[in-house]
Amino acid sequence: MLLPLSQSEIENRPANWIDRVFAGEILTSNPPVLGSNLAERVLRGGYPEAVARPTEKRRTAWARQYINAILQRDVRDVAEIDKLDQLPRFLRALAQTAGQMCNYSELGGHVGLDGKTVSRYISVFEQMYLLKRIDVWARNRLKRVVKTPKLQFIDSGLLGMLTSIGHKDIELDKTGYGHILESFVFSELLKHKATSDDDYRLLYYRDADKYEVDVVIENNAGQLVGVEVKASATVKERDLRGCA
Repeated sequence: MLLPLSQSEIENRPANWIDRVFAGEILTSNPPVLGSNLAERVLRGGYPEAVARPTEKRRTAWARQYINAILQRDVRDVAEIDKLDQLPRFLRALAQTAGQMCNYSELGGHVGLDGKTVSRYISVFEQMYLLKRIDVWARNRLKRVVKTPKLQFIDSGLLGMLTSIGHKDIELDKTGYGHILESFVFSELLKHKATSDDDYRLLYYRDADKYEVDVVIENNAGQLVGVEVKASATVKERDLRGCA
C-alpha cells in the first residue's frame, strides 16, 4: 500500500520540509493556508479519490465506503480475525485516542477486548496503512521500545470521518480539531520522511512532568527537530515548554 498524497504533491510544488529544516531552512507556504481553508485541507486528507471530490459530503461518503471495504475485505487477506464484527467499533474507539498514549488494556476494556487482541488488531491496521504507533524519544534506545507508544492516524480525512467531525463542527467548537490537525501534520512529515534524502525517525517526547513535544524528528547523526502542533491563532511561550 502507498501513503496518501502530501500537500506539496497535491499542489505540484515538490519540496522536502524535513531535509530543508535539517539544512537550517524552515519552508513556509506562500500564500499561507489559514483558518477555514486549513480546516478544509485537514478534513480532505490526501487520498486522490477524496481530493477529487468537490464537496465535504461526497468526501465523507467516500471515506466511509473506503473504511468499510478495508474492514470487510482487505483485513481478511492479511490476518485471521475471528471477531470482524467488532472491528468498526474498535477502529472508532482508536480514532478517539489519536495523538495520545495508547494503553492497550484500558482501550480494550472499553470495547470488550483483551490487551493482546488490541495489540494484534492495531498491528493489522498498521499493515493497512490506517495508523501508526509512534515510539517515545529517549537517549536510551531501549526505553524507546518499552515505553508506551502514541497512536497517529495516517490520513486526517479518514480520522475526521471516524470521529464524526466536519467543517461546521470545527467552526462551532475546536475541541476535537487539535488531534485531527496533529494527525494531519504527522502524516505530512511521514510522507516527507519517505521521500527525503536522509534517513529520519519520527518520535514523540514526554518528560516526568508530562510536558510533551508532539513530534521529534531525529536524523542518523542524532540531531533533533521538535514540532509542536496547536490549533490556535496565536502561539504562547507555555505552548513550547516541552521543547525547552
